Amino acid sequence: MKQGIFTVEANVRLTETVYKMILLGDTSAIERPGQFVNIQLDGLFLRRPISVCDYEEGRLTIIYKVVGKGTEQMSKMRGGEQLDILTGLGNGYFTDFSGDKPLLVGGGVGVPPLYHLAKCLVKEGKQPTVVIGFNTIDEIFAKEDFEKLGVKVLVATADGSFGIKGFVTDAIAQVEDYSYVYTCGPEPMLKAVYNATTTSGEYSFEERMGCGFGACMGCSCKTKYANKRICKDGPVLVKEEIIW
Repeated sequence: MKQGIFTVEANVRLTETVYKMILLGDTSAIERPGQFVNIQLDGLFLRRPISVCDYEEGRLTIIYKVVGKGTEQMSKMRGGEQLDILTGLGNGYFTDFSGDKPLLVGGGVGVPPLYHLAKCLVKEGKQPTVVIGFNTIDEIFAKEDFEKLGVKVLVATADGSFGIKGFVTDAIAQVEDYSYVYTCGPEPMLKAVYNATTTSGEYSFEERMGCGFGACMGCSCKTKYANKRICKDGPVLVKEEIIW
């Protein structure tokens, strides 16, 4: 974990409620896809945890949804403004067990952390398939970004306004072959993916957090092997250890 000051380079609206922010600063503490950052905002006591969409040396990309005071404040920021950010939080995804044809499944704001994961898998010579789900066509983002990586992308919308009508599980049913599963999204979606897939995998959980680095124990959960802190020991859990 490392604390640093980041400068906003760009803050772009992707949908009615979703924004992409590009920040300049020290990203050396970020080691793998699926980790998150914790952002300090003026007037708010607790930092806001946001998943990392992409990163390279000196540049960090996050995609966030406006759901409260903190993210609303972020949405109004402009280039040149600065943020105090803790980086390198969480365990992230590991690509060691992916096999040749990993399946990546994301719903809503669970989609962003899968982007850098897809980049890493492609770089390793893997052939990932990406399934992303939204309520309606107006909420879709990141589809073209994944396609530019050269991966197959399936989009599901609950109302059928784009792609496959239904949920991510309906899209998963159209994937003929996969070697491993990586997923991120709301817990009901994670449970549905758990039940709909046949291989092992890594599941990234969303949870309310206090400190974000394991000190307050506020985000503890039970697993088959031990109690774990979602912020420190997660947010990624292996399929075989999850208790619903």
